[in-house]
Amino acid sequence: MTGYEGLHTAAAWFDLSGRGLVRMTGEDRTRLLHAMATNDIQKLAPWHGCYTFFLNAQGRILADANVFVLDNSYLLDTEPETGEKLLQHLDQYVIADDVTFADESQQWAVIDVEGPESGKILEQLQATPLDQPWDIQAWEGGMIATVSATGAVGFRVFIPASEKADVIAKLTSAGVPEAKPDEVRTVRIENGKPRYGEDITERYLAQETNQMHAVAYGKGCYLGQEIVERVRSRAQIHRMLHSVRIRSQSPPEPRTKLNVEGQDIAEITSAVFSPKLREVAALAYVRVEQLQTKPEMKITGTDITAYIP
Repeated sequence: MTGYEGLHTAAAWFDLSGRGLVRMTGEDRTRLLHAMATNDIQKLAPWHGCYTFFLNAQGRILADANVFVLDNSYLLDTEPETGEKLLQHLDQYVIADDVTFADESQQWAVIDVEGPESGKILEQLQATPLDQPWDIQAWEGGMIATVSATGAVGFRVFIPASEKADVIAKLTSAGVPEAKPDEVRTVRIENGKPRYGEDITERYLAQETNQMHAVAYGKGCYLGQEIVERVRSRAQIHRMLHSVRIRSQSPPEPRTKLNVEGQDIAEITSAVFSPKLREVAALAYVRVEQLQTKPEMKITGTDITAYIP
């Protein structure tokens, strides 16, 4: 069984070690993080978490992260490219606060196990299946969180880097295949799950990403909140990230435009050929009015057609 097949029909594991991992400690950590994140940090109970954005004053997205509440700290889990950027962004707002940051990216190995039978693998690892996304449990000197990189059912294992080989050996002995990076990316795009740095960047506002589980309206003031509220109250959003299908076997490059009757109405952020769909799956920022009518589109400058599923 290939990793791609495992992600679709059973389970597969893949190595995400090197993700940006920022530890926050100190008495004022909750106050500071709540004032910087788009989600409601103050409502999180220990051993739970959430997904959130971090914005600049103009409301543009500087980073995203999974926030996990541990007994005496927060662990921010973000993309490899944004770990240091996020740490520096938060640190510049510490004035007289009792908050300390630590980059722990090299201390931990990160392994995802995803697919429809990933819960069975969790039990084989003698861990307890968790009910809610972003829930956490301690495990083998680290922790397991219900987080998915592909949008499939799954969980993420954080373990000391020295234990990485042992965990991989356990998964291999359980018959779980490894999914290669291109297989993980293919399933992610098939499932319409965006990735920061590819589908979400500083170009975009929170509402444009279509990931509103990252935003808690009414939570009070945070950096960039004025822009988020202005967009919400005035409905001033013209484009939104959405899945697109292209009737081709050749994925177009990022920033390729899609048009209707010669007018560009969408821009692709990522695209792959999908063996499951037998055509190209993509993510694109599409004008809102076109998402409502779902017209047939063409790749600008070609006769290749695309559609909104």
